Amino acid sequence: MLISEFDPWKSKLCTCPKKYSFSPYTGCSHACIYCYITSYIPNAFHARLKKDLIKRLKKELHKVDTYISMSNSSDPYTPEEKKFQMTRKCLKLFKEYGIKVLIITKSDMVVRDVDLIENMRATVSITITTLDKEKAKKIEKFAPPPSKRIDALKTLNEHGILNSVRIDPIIPSINDEEIEEIVYAVSPYVKHIISSTLKPRQDSFKRLREVMDIDKYKWIKYGNSFYLPKNIRFSFLERIEKVCKKNNLTFSACREGYPFKAESCDGSHLINLK
Repeated sequence: MLISEFDPWKSKLCTCPKKYSFSPYTGCSHACIYCYITSYIPNAFHARLKKDLIKRLKKELHKVDTYISMSNSSDPYTPEEKKFQMTRKCLKLFKEYGIKVLIITKSDMVVRDVDLIENMRATVSITITTLDKEKAKKIEKFAPPPSKRIDALKTLNEHGILNSVRIDPIIPSINDEEIEEIVYAVSPYVKHIISSTLKPRQDSFKRLREVMDIDKYKWIKYGNSFYLPKNIRFSFLERIEKVCKKNNLTFSACREGYPFKAESCDGSHLINLK
């Protein structure tokens, strides 16, 4: 099965509307140090194209009665996409069938498909966790630098595509001091900001120790993830919400239990504003 209803963990903190998850690839070669997919995908940082993708996808499109979120565990613009161009083929299919799409990525490669995206029911959400190129290399090893992602937002905006940015995750002692700066940097090109704090899985702790003193925090187990104490998490989210208001941007939080007023937590409401 390629398309499945979202929220495989059935989290009580998930506020997403009904949507469907789809990834052209298994695994993601961006190899972000904080990524949770290593807990359930073998060889997670080596992206592989799914077998008979387009043929199988056509057979499953009938089940989509809301929108597709692409992708939640594997970036649709993982570096391999430059060679295979299968995300582009999938977008062409979604356009043909009139399916709404939320595209989630860390890559500026998304601008390659601007000719499709601007003429379909879609919105783009680009993850930006830091503005510092060297810091980004440490935590998002093979993802494009932040400057290229911001350039991509600018291009998408120029083509009339409504965008959001995910400041996700907020990592104490790594990027927490620059979260307001990130909002200011992207505010001319986006309508909405989504944010979430670091939620490592058990296998993530070893990787994260390379970049931070992760053991100094009191982590609280929730499902398969570990959460920071509520007062720390909410203090970060309150700061982002405040600067969003100053810049006339809507704000939402992802699986935090934090109250917000935006029409959707994932930015999917922007699809209907086109």
